[in-house]
Amino acid sequence: MSTDDAMQLVYLGIWGAVLVGYLLVSRATNWGTTLRHAALWGLIFVGVAAAYGLWDNLTHRRPTVTGDGEIVLRAGGDRHFKLELQVNGSPVEFILDTGASDIVLSQEDAARVGFDPDSLPYLGQARTANGTVGLARVELTEVVLAEGGLEFRDTNVPAFVNEGALDVSLLGMGYLSRYARISIEGDRLILQR
Repeated sequence: MSTDDAMQLVYLGIWGAVLVGYLLVSRATNWGTTLRHAALWGLIFVGVAAAYGLWDNLTHRRPTVTGDGEIVLRAGGDRHFKLELQVNGSPVEFILDTGASDIVLSQEDAARVGFDPDSLPYLGQARTANGTVGLARVELTEVVLAEGGLEFRDTNVPAFVNEGALDVSLLGMGYLSRYARISIEGDRLILQR
């Protein structure tokens, strides 16, 4: 269990103790009123928890652009850096993976950007945490990172399509090395050309 998970359990425990304490203190009053108040507090709690989760997702998902022309990504709740690029004119969400050599598209994303995953020749192989998977080499006509008035456009970008089950596409070092600066500072990743 991570520290964040432990802190969330403590937070939920405190809220639970407050609700149970409220119910015990209010036992002397009408049970109907007590249940109505408990339901109201429960709804308030769920609303605050939902708003916190949405705020975390919204604030960590959009990259920002600094005055120096840097694109700054914030790690999400899962501690991954995610970035949406336009690939062959279609949006594709990537996880930045400095352990991956190249861009690796999932079957779904490959189909979205114009490849037929069933007809690709999976001649290469990669060893992953899920075992060995087949890889098909493809060339992306255009990859565009556009954010806050900045636009970085690359053409004829080599990539691979993963034959196995891959939930999200990976943005590896083959693409990231196109940037002059890649820096990770805490929960921020900075890209600059």
